[in-house]
Amino acid sequence: MELNYYEIGQRIRRYRKACGLSQEQLAEQASISPTHMSHIETGSTKLSLPVFIKIADVLSIQTDSLLSDTPRINRTNLGNEITNLLDSCSAKDMYILLDTIKALKTSLEKYTRQA
Repeated sequence: MELNYYEIGQRIRRYRKACGLSQEQLAEQASISPTHMSHIETGSTKLSLPVFIKIADVLSIQTDSLLSDTPRINRTNLGNEITNLLDSCSAKDMYILLDTIKALKTSLEKYTRQA
């Protein structure tokens, strides 16, 4: 698999903006220069693995999210996260969530078939 540094940079930019950070703020927190951060986002330079990991940590995202728009799903981690969320729910809350998930699944199936 060939890495597309431009696309990685654009994903970093998108997540940075979603976090409300400027390039300078992200650069400072990742311990790199603002110029290097700019070059990373434009794909003008390859970033090292330590810098890549530091950027993901600062943005609080999985590194897979920066490598691809369709990150691999880790069902175990996802299941644990869902279980943790459900632990704080009452029985009534869980039935409401179940009904909501069923409705969303039906809608997803409906619109996926249309695409």
